[in-house]
Amino acid sequence: MPHRTATLIGLIAVVLWASIVGLIRSVSDGLGATGGAAMIYTAASVLLVFTVGMQGLRGMPRRYLFWGSLLFVGYELCLSLSIGYAHTGQQAIEVGMVNYLWPTFTLLAAIAFNGQRANWLVAPGALVSMLGIVQVLGGDRGVDPVGMWANVQDNPLSYGLAFAGAVIWAAYCAVTARIARGSNAITLFFMLTALALWAKYLLGGGGAMHWSWSTAVYLALAACAMGFGYAAWNVGILHGNVTLLAGASYFIPVLSAALAAAMLRVPLAAPFWIGAFMVCGGAILCWVGTRARTA
Repeated sequence: MPHRTATLIGLIAVVLWASIVGLIRSVSDGLGATGGAAMIYTAASVLLVFTVGMQGLRGMPRRYLFWGSLLFVGYELCLSLSIGYAHTGQQAIEVGMVNYLWPTFTLLAAIAFNGQRANWLVAPGALVSMLGIVQVLGGDRGVDPVGMWANVQDNPLSYGLAFAGAVIWAAYCAVTARIARGSNAITLFFMLTALALWAKYLLGGGGAMHWSWSTAVYLALAACAMGFGYAAWNVGILHGNVTLLAGASYFIPVLSAALAAAMLRVPLAAPFWIGAFMVCGGAILCWVGTRARTA
């Protein structure tokens, strides 16, 4: 496959992933937080079977299958349920922004556990990302710890799940980088996520699903964004410009907020956008810090 074509396909994955917050919320509005997420991951699993396929599990490291599945399922549950449990569209976008602390946390985990070398830029980068979240959660008042705490107290479950998801995904990236040995069990992980969500739905009383044409369309789009996103990213990473794709991925928080605001019809004030760019900028500073030391 041509290098430029593979890079373009990888960039499409960035756009697909950026649409996830708005799509998950739109599906959850009709099918419920748990039922909607279960449907999304079930449909995405089917798509992944035909796009990525199922690698032979016998040849994969057992530690990778155990820890990879545990951390991946944990993250996807935190992501989907944190958005689904949000009280409003505005809150769903804020929760999504908290989840996008994972690029910064991933780099910090790589430094702490995988021996990734870095310079002094990592410290201010992490600080800027965290201050960006404070700015986002402070509402129209911007950096306001009291206002942020009051906002979180309105729905601690959603915000807590989003933050836990960011930490879990960083752990997943750090762990799988060390023990995967080139294996890719993403299809299996999606299937396990779907099973976990269906178990929660059946055992916890997920509630009735209210279907409509718009819900069905959003479900199809969410499944495609999940399934095709991972497939497109694999193509880009294997055959495209990895440096360009890595840089583009750090702008997902801003793009995600823009797409979610359009889909959910939520106006976002200037302080939110400042915080979103701070989250991106902090992650980029961390990335530059690791790249500079490597060079």
